[in-house]
Amino acid sequence: MEEPGVTSGNGESKGLMAPQREWFEKNYYEILGVPETATAKEITRAYRKLARELHPDANPGDAVAEEKFKEVSAAYDVVGDEKKRAEYDEVRKMGPTGFGGGGFDPSGFNFQGADINDLLGGLFGGGRRGGQRGRSNGPQRGTDLEAELHLPFRDAYTGVETTLHLTSDMPCSTCHGSGAKPGTMPTTCASCGGRGVRDDNQGMFSFSTPCQACGGAGTQITSPCQTCRGKGIERRPREVKVRIPAGVADGQRIRLKGRGGVGRNGGPAGDLYVVVHVEADSVFTRDGNNLIVNVPVSFVEAALGTKLTIPTMEGKPVTVKIPAGTTSGKVFRVKGRGVTTKKNTGDLLVTVHVAVPSDLTDEQRQAVEALAEKLPAPTREHLGV
Repeated sequence: MEEPGVTSGNGESKGLMAPQREWFEKNYYEILGVPETATAKEITRAYRKLARELHPDANPGDAVAEEKFKEVSAAYDVVGDEKKRAEYDEVRKMGPTGFGGGGFDPSGFNFQGADINDLLGGLFGGGRRGGQRGRSNGPQRGTDLEAELHLPFRDAYTGVETTLHLTSDMPCSTCHGSGAKPGTMPTTCASCGGRGVRDDNQGMFSFSTPCQACGGAGTQITSPCQTCRGKGIERRPREVKVRIPAGVADGQRIRLKGRGGVGRNGGPAGDLYVVVHVEADSVFTRDGNNLIVNVPVSFVEAALGTKLTIPTMEGKPVTVKIPAGTTSGKVFRVKGRGVTTKKNTGDLLVTVHVAVPSDLTDEQRQAVEALAEKLPAPTREHLGV
């Protein structure tokens, strides 16, 4: 909804933003990490640094970073503007209760033409602000939903498009969300004229309260829909197609904007958060964006050196040269054959494990004993025993 401009005594619209509840509740300087005495350049520099770090493109699927990015942007929108910052600083000095503790004195509170109804409405839930702030049944954002998705290891590596099956609130299939019986329509409330609020003049102040006749909706339903009983919403199964990006990690949350619970009274839908669970693979494990594969080698291969054929997630194997004298646990890195995400591509880590036979035949034992006579015994003098 378009925000009304603040009007001065001569009726000219000045377009200044009235103080908001958040001005009392949040310290925008702390959010940006700057002192209250910071210059405009210091504030801008701090904002740009945080914006780069928290931007959704740099943190795909990270809901926490996205919320912090919104908070930082909201803070800069106020203290990054010279006029808004002056109003914000003045409001913060007066305080949220009693406007400084000594009662309200309009002469000492300069909002440059701001409507006091907007201010009090922001604090106490009243006010006029387009007739919406006081509506108990005004537009309401839908709830955020969360769903779990289990993926095979290889689908998480390549990315996949799949379908989620959910049961959630949806617009009524009979009345299509109007709440009225098919063939009828909600009527404008005669008591409030469709505003959803009624003004209560108290001397120099005017407060808006929800209209009791329509419950703040602005409309009345004379013939309710029998399916949803006038609510306009019913709970039913639905399908949501989702594209899982390549390289998604186990436990990662993916946000689908506007795919959550349906909004009420014309409000926007909530968001859907998909929590991904990646199943284990029989060959590969994952460490960050690196893939790990464990390969057994014999004592002879480790001692004399060999070449190993190693599988990759792409299907085309690679050859890794194992030098003579390789010890168990040695890691060989194959660049660029790990997990690829928007940020970077990991490597394939080949870990060699020397396999020691546990059951030798007599002939094999004799051969090992003969070899032992030819090889020097390892030094253990550092043990001191």
